[in-house]
Amino acid sequence: MGQVVATAERVVRAPADVVRDALADYVTTRPAVLPEQYSEYRVDDGGRGAGTRVHWRLQATSKRVREQDVVVTAGPDGALVESDANSSMVTTWTVTPADAGASTVRARTTWNGAGGIGGFFERAFAPKGLARIHQALLERLEHTVTTG
Repeated sequence: MGQVVATAERVVRAPADVVRDALADYVTTRPAVLPEQYSEYRVDDGGRGAGTRVHWRLQATSKRVREQDVVVTAGPDGALVESDANSSMVTTWTVTPADAGASTVRARTTWNGAGGIGGFFERAFAPKGLARIHQALLERLEHTVTTG
C-alpha cells in the first residue's frame, strides 16, 4: 500500500483573491462548477471556507464510486484543504498570483492506495482519471469567475 497522488493545474484569467473566494464558496459556486462525476451534493455545515462540511458522491469510473463527507480546513497561504471523513483522501486547493491579474490554481489529491495488483492499477490509472475530473472543474471555475 502506498500513497497515490493526483494533481491538476490551470492558469485562470482572474485575480487570486477572486478565485480563492469562488473556491471557498461551497453554497453557490462549488455546486455550479462541479463536473458530472459529482452528485448528491449538499452543504451540511458552514458554506464558506474553513469549517464547512459538505457531502457528495464522486463517481470516478463506472465501478469506482465514493461517498464523501468532506471537512474543509485552512492550509498555508490561503489554501483550502478538503479531507474526506470516510477515507484517507485529502484534496488541497492552492491559488497563487500569476501574470497580469491571472492566477495559477492547483488541486493536489492524495490517498492511501490499495496493495497488490489492484494497487498497481490504482497508482497507474486513478491519478490520471482524477486529474481529468479536476481539470473539468477548473475549466468551469474559470468560466464562472471570468463571465460572472
